[in-house]
Amino acid sequence: MSSCHQQMFVSSVLVQAKIKARDLRGKKKEELLKQLDDLKNELSQLRVAKVTGGAASKLSKIRVVRKSIARVLTVINQTQKENLRKFYKGKKYKPLDLRPKKTRALRRRLNKHEESLRTKKQQRKDLLYSIRKFAVKA
Repeated sequence: MSSCHQQMFVSSVLVQAKIKARDLRGKKKEELLKQLDDLKNELSQLRVAKVTGGAASKLSKIRVVRKSIARVLTVINQTQKENLRKFYKGKKYKPLDLRPKKTRALRRRLNKHEESLRTKKQQRKDLLYSIRKFAVKA
């Protein structure tokens, strides 16, 4: 078997072992943290193998393990943020990172209710001098 074919075979085997994010979402936080710890240990062992001149299969596995660690961390952070959103839903104040980002000008603008408010004087003016409707007589 040539080195090119061997490399393709090794990479196809590693792809099957890759962790899927959808599988991680069903797990509890403790399980995810344990898996993260295992992956980090595996990565450190692979790095040692790299320095000591390990097999090519181990060197190519470093990337897969790094990406798996990233996936686990992403799922942990996303679920944490989702839970915080649920907790603060309907509350008067929210943490800054949970508020809508928008632009600075849009954040400082009056909200719909504040925009629609009228003073007593303005309400009286609107009532007395309402917009007149004109029609052209044909």
